[in-house]
Amino acid sequence: SVALLSASFPAFAADTEGTITSVDPDNMTITLSDGTIYKLPSEMDTSGLESGDEVVIAYQVDSSGNRQITDLFIPE
Repeated sequence: SVALLSASFPAFAADTEGTITSVDPDNMTITLSDGTIYKLPSEMDTSGLESGDEVVIAYQVDSSGNRQITDLFIPE
């Protein structure tokens, strides 16, 4: 069913996990320890995100190549 779901989206969907190394509330992005930058949803509150946080991210790559976060989870 996952294949059917992802086939309905024109964008590439994936997930990853890592450690936040920087949060940029002005540009609504976070950078993980591997250097990859992810764009946060515009309505998301960034105040709870800090460098050093371990996160699990679901994202889609849009037509411009930006990694747009669709879901973000901080494991306890």
